[in-house]
Amino acid sequence: MITVMGATGHTGQKIATALLRTGEKVRALGRSESKLEELKKLGADVMAGDMAKDGFLTKACRESDAVYTLLSTDRRALNYRAEQDRQGEATIQAIHESGVRHLVFLSSLGAELDEGTGLIAGLHAQEERLKQLSDTNVLLLRPASFYENFYDSLGLIKHQGITGDSVAPDLAIPMVATCDIADVAAKALTARDWNGVVVHELLGPRHLTYAEATRILGERIGKPDLQYLQFSYADMVRALVEGGFSESFANLYVTMTQAFNEGVVKPRDGRTPENTTPTRLEDFASELAHAYQEM
Repeated sequence: MITVMGATGHTGQKIATALLRTGEKVRALGRSESKLEELKKLGADVMAGDMAKDGFLTKACRESDAVYTLLSTDRRALNYRAEQDRQGEATIQAIHESGVRHLVFLSSLGAELDEGTGLIAGLHAQEERLKQLSDTNVLLLRPASFYENFYDSLGLIKHQGITGDSVAPDLAIPMVATCDIADVAAKALTARDWNGVVVHELLGPRHLTYAEATRILGERIGKPDLQYLQFSYADMVRALVEGGFSESFANLYVTMTQAFNEGVVKPRDGRTPENTTPTRLEDFASELAHAYQEM
């Protein structure tokens, strides 16, 4: 049995589906029973609930050969970091009590740093907790920025004709498709062929600037003149809060983008064949364009 947390999210859903298609027994976890229905039809054993309450995770992880974990915290949480810690500690307790021997954790580029990285610092804290699991082999996946993050920009493009963020427009950073993350995770969960704690960065096929990514997206959605604007950190916080996110999340997000801008968050060993993944933004942009046209 392989247990997949966040099985209705960008990575978890793809991982669970890939495992089921290869004949693996899968237990799919999520907050919403209705959103898990598709995986149930594919043959998954589904469980819906709060990952950090009432021993839910401990029960879900029992009899599991491997577990995929992540911190799927609500971006509206009043204290985002506290919610990261709450979920993280519940995961550690569940793994310890259920005796799981192999675990894959969705972390982030830059998670080796303990401060100054905003949202990523909470993932660092979870990595440190996982390293204390003496009887569990832990694979720390550290991907770069997701292509899927551009879904959050589609409303701004639709209503104001621009896109923007607090990342510098000409800063080349690694970006990756979640299907490539899921492919690596699913293969690892099946093979279970590593020992101890292993770090695997995932950087996409090449570094991209936000200006270049905007050009690619603009061409695909029929707006070749689409412009990317760099917001000030204060304006970015304000925009996120006005968009319904908590001030806690907004401040941590902006601290993270500042860490990118200042070169704090970067690959440990540069780009290698092992951390380069195949899916190009040019290929993924058709999914963004479809979502844009459906708005």
